Amino acid sequence: MRPPQVSASRVLVIGDVMLDRYWFGDVTRISPEAPVPVVHVQSTDDRLGGAANVACNVSTLGAQAGLLCVVGYDEPGDRIVELLKESDVHAYLERDPSLLTTIKLRILSRRQQLLRIDFEKTPAQEILLAGLLQFETLLPDYDVILLSDYAKGSLTYVRRMIETARAAGKPVLVDPKGNNWDRYRGATLITPNQGELIKAVGYWKSEADLHTRVEALRSSLQFSALLLTRSEEGMTLFSDAGVLYESALAREVYDVSGAGDTVIATLATMTGAGIPLTEAVHYANRAAGIVVGKLGIATVSYKELFQ
Repeated sequence: MRPPQVSASRVLVIGDVMLDRYWFGDVTRISPEAPVPVVHVQSTDDRLGGAANVACNVSTLGAQAGLLCVVGYDEPGDRIVELLKESDVHAYLERDPSLLTTIKLRILSRRQQLLRIDFEKTPAQEILLAGLLQFETLLPDYDVILLSDYAKGSLTYVRRMIETARAAGKPVLVDPKGNNWDRYRGATLITPNQGELIKAVGYWKSEADLHTRVEALRSSLQFSALLLTRSEEGMTLFSDAGVLYESALAREVYDVSGAGDTVIATLATMTGAGIPLTEAVHYANRAAGIVVGKLGIATVSYKELFQ
């Protein structure tokens, strides 16, 4: 299969951003204060997380990535701005003085995660309204709209964004959260994992039952397609053209963190390049197989994907 040209693909990512912060160290003793390990931190690393990681994946693949998001006026917010600049992502940031920028702090020893600590707060409504107005201004400059929902509050106006984008003829891809999927009504493609889909349609008893439930969901909420990511079982695409299975390609699964980000970023990049959905799913599956072999939140480059 000939590698597609993606440099002209323009993807606007909107959603919840966070800073993924890693502390690495050694454990040589148990604390005398409580039966917990004492970690002597020897190095640290900051990475883009959430919607910021999605945008970074788009950029790393060689496409033009824009990111509309909300961060606080704090050190983690400043760090996200720095990392976005380093990643060649066009950042359209709304900064909320009352917001604590979301942080996921992971503490690791000998490449094993010992603990994760989360810091988060919901953005103010006036900041979100300003972001909605900016979205409408940016819409003509992008080919594909990608909504990355991490349930942190940034996508309060997601329904209006989808309606506006579809009225403008733009495909909308959604990485969902929660069980209220009516807010995603009219999306072109939605990409849940198994746990997320169960929240929306309930447990299925067989593949036939799964197909019935997904088709009922697609019809009810007017999704053009649904891509179910199934970890070691690969992916299943449901669309008007039928059902397509893609087997998992990972040689060694080391860390699944951010794999869903890579999948939807690859799909959006290929869609913006005019690649048919079935072919885009093939590339997304290949990208997922590469990224799960890396430690922590990571990306896949164009060269890695097509070498």
